[in-house]
Amino acid sequence: MKKTLLLLVTTTAMTLASTGAELLTKKCASCHMLKAPEFHELPTLKAPAMDAVVFHINLAMQNEKEKKAFIVDYVLNPDASKSVCESNKVAQVGVMPSQKGKVTKEELESIATELLSTYPHKKFVAMIKEMQGNDKINALKGSPFLVNSEGLPHMTKLLVHNWDKAKLGLTAEQKEKLLVVRKETMSGVKKIKQQLKPLEDEVAEAMIDREDPKSVEKQLEQIATLKLEASRVHLKCIAETTSILSEEQVEFLLPFWE
Repeated sequence: MKKTLLLLVTTTAMTLASTGAELLTKKCASCHMLKAPEFHELPTLKAPAMDAVVFHINLAMQNEKEKKAFIVDYVLNPDASKSVCESNKVAQVGVMPSQKGKVTKEELESIATELLSTYPHKKFVAMIKEMQGNDKINALKGSPFLVNSEGLPHMTKLLVHNWDKAKLGLTAEQKEKLLVVRKETMSGVKKIKQQLKPLEDEVAEAMIDREDPKSVEKQLEQIATLKLEASRVHLKCIAETTSILSEEQVEFLLPFWE
């Protein structure tokens, strides 16, 4: 009897897993890539790869039950404010159309189980970590700030990524104020970077030509002054942005500061 029961349970589990995989291919593959995407494929995708979808779900939620409920609800009732993906990426590809009438809740529950047990692939996670590492290096190279620390967030970027998320919950009044801060910050930093580049190029060229470091003292002083001003712009942006946000909204953004 025990052997029969064990066989029945095992067979049922295998059937459900197979059904989930089949449904995933049948219902989702026309828009979402099911294999781990290559780096060069990312810009060409019309919808996020399933690796990316589950990667972001795992970042936003810890509880498996909550993840499954989210998948079912989002597919049937999609909305930009619910998305776990970055707001700017959602704006680029658009919000998926509701799949009501095309897939049942029961089918979605099987699909959700399959998604969470299969994705993201290790290869995709490794690629994302490498991309994030490269982004940090590039940000450091192009930074005009005197203080370069992961502890100091780039608030304008954080807000662009989370702008429409319901969990952040920005009001129309907050958005209006934040856009003013963003415009002033971007404008101030842009002007400083334009002045910095020729000065830094002069210093680099002098060192390559083995000139005396004293020959670029003037340029170094100008660079230091500009970076000091850029850092003031950066700190002002952080202070003004966090003063507009509530404590709960700041806490929501905290995990994204890294």
